[in-house]
Amino acid sequence: MYWRCFVGVLNREMLKFWQQRSRLLSALVRPLLWLFVFAAGFRSALGLSMIPPYDTYILYEEYIVPGLAAMIVLFNSMQSSLSMVYDREMGSMKVLLMSPVPRAFLLCSKLVANMLVSAVQVYLFFCFTLLVDVQLPLLGYLYALPIIALLSIFLGALGLLLANSIKQLENFAGVMNFIIFPMFFLSSALYPLWKMREASEWLYQICAFNPFTSGVELLRFGLYEKLALKELIIVALLSLGTFTLAARSFRPTLTKKNS
Repeated sequence: MYWRCFVGVLNREMLKFWQQRSRLLSALVRPLLWLFVFAAGFRSALGLSMIPPYDTYILYEEYIVPGLAAMIVLFNSMQSSLSMVYDREMGSMKVLLMSPVPRAFLLCSKLVANMLVSAVQVYLFFCFTLLVDVQLPLLGYLYALPIIALLSIFLGALGLLLANSIKQLENFAGVMNFIIFPMFFLSSALYPLWKMREASEWLYQICAFNPFTSGVELLRFGLYEKLALKELIIVALLSLGTFTLAARSFRPTLTKKNS
């Protein structure tokens, strides 16, 4: 029963992803625009960086690749959560809630499906990075996979937690943008933290405290075959916490009968 439920949720999400070709296109357009257009303009200002995990100076294009990969996971996770709100408004969510399997298992199945979709998009993006001569270590692509999975679980659970508490589709779209853009731009995805510190100390503190920064740095180190232990612990704890809260809120409202 559990396996059939998991396969059903997985097939549904993968079928939706396959049918929505524009979803894949939009997921790749954003990072590729930064990689091919903005990176060329910022190269002279931010072209060199000699900080861990890099052992030498690198171009700006190479620096932003992990951040853009994490951005793909972020946007896909929130978009997947948006589909949950849509399913609830259309009534298809009732089919899932009528299933005898625990709600936590349904949530986990949806997160795994979201993780696979994110991984496909990220590795397609890695293929395009070769066009700008960004060649990462071969083992780094393998090390990045479990990190992408962990980051996807954290961001997906965060999105589902928001989706469980927001009832209207229009409201969730606004809140989603309020969450996505601060998390992305106030992180180390596009600019190194030392550059933020040069601009403003309080801005640096916000970026350093941002949990998405931990995810970006964890992926950055993983792509260069290194382990960021502090960031791994942070993202793992956040994944566990957001999943627990999302699983508890992923329940139908029960009405008490009058005695």
